[in-house]
Amino acid sequence: MLYKLTEEQNMIWTMVRDFSREVVAVKAAERDKTKEFPIDNLNQMAELGLMGMMVPPEYGGSGSDTVSYVLALSEIAYSCASTAVVMSVHNSIVCESILKYGTDEQKEKFLKPLAAGKYIGAFALTEPQAGSDPLSQNMTAVKDGDYYILNGTKRFITTGENCELVIVTVKTDKSQKHKGISAFVVEKGTSGFIVGRREEKLGLCASDTTDLIFEDCKIPASNILGAEGEGFKIAMTGLDGGRIGIAAQSIGVANAAFDASVNYIKEREQFGQKISKFQGIRWMIADMATEIEAATQLMFSAAAAKDRGEKYTMQASIAKLFASEMVNRVTACALQIYGGYGFTKEYPIERFYRDARVFTIYEGTSEIQRIVISNNILQDKRV
Repeated sequence: MLYKLTEEQNMIWTMVRDFSREVVAVKAAERDKTKEFPIDNLNQMAELGLMGMMVPPEYGGSGSDTVSYVLALSEIAYSCASTAVVMSVHNSIVCESILKYGTDEQKEKFLKPLAAGKYIGAFALTEPQAGSDPLSQNMTAVKDGDYYILNGTKRFITTGENCELVIVTVKTDKSQKHKGISAFVVEKGTSGFIVGRREEKLGLCASDTTDLIFEDCKIPASNILGAEGEGFKIAMTGLDGGRIGIAAQSIGVANAAFDASVNYIKEREQFGQKISKFQGIRWMIADMATEIEAATQLMFSAAAAKDRGEKYTMQASIAKLFASEMVNRVTACALQIYGGYGFTKEYPIERFYRDARVFTIYEGTSEIQRIVISNNILQDKRV
């Protein structure tokens, strides 16, 4: 790793690495089978300050920088990608959005319990007919005195079943396109807020993904996040930070697959010698290491730009694009190295392979990242 870490960053990295290997890893394979939500992991992570890492201490957070956060997130993903995705959405999108756009009252009411891990947060942008194109969402909020009435369905919502609150984007003025989208904080238990079906997924099986249904859901006007019409901006800003988190998750899973592969080739014998002696295998390991290192440096570049207060949209998309594509190549190589064993559930490689697949899809597909990157290079916002 070429990026020079501070003493504090190294301490956080070491602490989370040890916790991840000693605690999170223990039940990861079992959770993948049972689909049990990792609440015990999250409770212990909250005690370590990992559920409000970039939240200032005055709101109960750790006040860490983004570099420390992505180091921690990648280490959690190394052991359990399902736990990591909950941590990522909660920190990168939910906590940061409320910190940046919330009122003092909202920070006191929502941010403090989120940072303490008493609440788990979710973020709802996607709809059945609105994925990569958020402007085509149909969910609405209509002003009714001191309230808004929400109606519509959100789809593929991480932690939809197990969250205590969710940030929801809705159309408050259909005539204004992206400026007609607003964001609201909706608490679990609100009348008209219904958790729909839980998806059966290829990977990240211990992380629930559900529909969220809103039927005449009455929300106080005080729960609007930012100003009316700022929902699209809030969502895009949150996704910028979230995409650095996806890069971190990708690197964590890739490192797990890489380490498992290195250990395996040192033990596996064929044709009278360890397979680590074969040039073809050695080149695969070299390529895996190179790709992981490149992705890591891109992740650090984006995280450091964010910490410096610079515009980092393009850097986040570059890191997310490369890292998410990288982890799919690396886990595929790992499975090939393991051969038939890699295709079985006896070894963790098949879980890494399945978990990695969604990284090129959620929080903006690889194709969307290429649009974001090219738009920033060409300064063409019409696409």
